Amino acid sequence: MRILVFSLDGVFDTGMAVVLDALRMANRLSAVAHPGEPPPFEVELVGLRTRIKTGLGMSVVVKKARTMPPPDWIVMPAISAATPEGLVECLERPAVRDAGAQLHHWRQQGVRIAAACIGTFLLAESGLLDGAEATTTWWLSPLFRIRYPEVRLDRDRMLVPSGPFVTAGAAMGHLDLVLWLIRQASPELATLVARYMLVDGRVSQAPYIIPDHLAHSDPLIERFERWTRANLATGFSLQEATHELATSPRTLQRRAEAVLGQSPLSYFQDRRVERARHLIETSSMDLDSIAAEVGYADGATLRTLLRRRLGRGVRELRSS
Repeated sequence: MRILVFSLDGVFDTGMAVVLDALRMANRLSAVAHPGEPPPFEVELVGLRTRIKTGLGMSVVVKKARTMPPPDWIVMPAISAATPEGLVECLERPAVRDAGAQLHHWRQQGVRIAAACIGTFLLAESGLLDGAEATTTWWLSPLFRIRYPEVRLDRDRMLVPSGPFVTAGAAMGHLDLVLWLIRQASPELATLVARYMLVDGRVSQAPYIIPDHLAHSDPLIERFERWTRANLATGFSLQEATHELATSPRTLQRRAEAVLGQSPLSYFQDRRVERARHLIETSSMDLDSIAAEVGYADGATLRTLLRRRLGRGVRELRSS
C-alpha cells in the first residue's frame, strides 16, 4: 500500500509523527514476521513545497506533492490551531486553497483520502466531503457544523469511513486512523502494532467530550447550560427554558443542534446522568436521594437509566 502523508505549514507535530511512526513500526514488525518479503507500506512525506515548518517551528524536508505519482491513500494530518478563531484564520490561507486543488486532483485519479482531527477541516474545506459522513475533533464540532453544513457530521465516533474517505477524531485520533489503514492490509499486523504501542480500542470520542466547553462556544447555549444545571431537580420544559432565555423554542432547538449536536431535551437528560454519576462516585448519598436531586421519581428508575446509558451499575460506579 502506497501512502502519502500530505502536510502543510503549521502541521500538528504529534499527529504527523504518530502516522509516520506507526507505519514504520508496521513495516518493521512485518519484516520480522515475514523475512524477505517487501514491506507492506511505502510511505512518503509530501507538501506543497519542498520544506514545511511544523507547529512547533521545526523545519522538515518533504517531497513536492504535485510531482508524485498517485498513491493508494493520502493522509492529511491536523494543523496546529488552538482556537476556532485561529483555525478560521488558517483556513483562509492561500495554501489551504492550493491543498484543496491538489486533493481534488488526487481524487480524480481514484486516490482515497484519510484525515484526522483538524485535518478533517482541510478535507472539508475542499468540498470533497459534501454529502459524506465524517467526524472531527469534538471541541471544534460546532464550527465544523456551521462551516460545512453539507457534511453529515458524527461528532461522537472516533473513526468514520465513508466511501473513498475516512476521518478520525481529536488529536490522538491520528493513531486510530493509521491503525485502521494498517488493518486494511492486515488485521493481524494492526493488532500487533496496537499492542506494541499500548493502544486500547476506542470506538467513540463521547467519553472524552466536555459538554461545558461546547456550550461556552455560543452565548445562547451557554445561558441554556446554566438554566439546565439550575433545573435538574424540577425537570425539563422547553417553554420555561425559552421564556427565561428570552428566545423561541425553534431558535433554541436550532442552536442546540448546531452547537451541541443534540436537542435541548437530550442535552438536559445527559446533564442529569452526569450529575447523578458524580454524586454516586463522590458522595455517600443513597440512590433515592440522588434520584430526587436530578429529578427522577425513585432510585430504581435512576438505576435502570444509568445501566442503559453508561453500561455500568451503581456498585461499579461506587467502586471506580
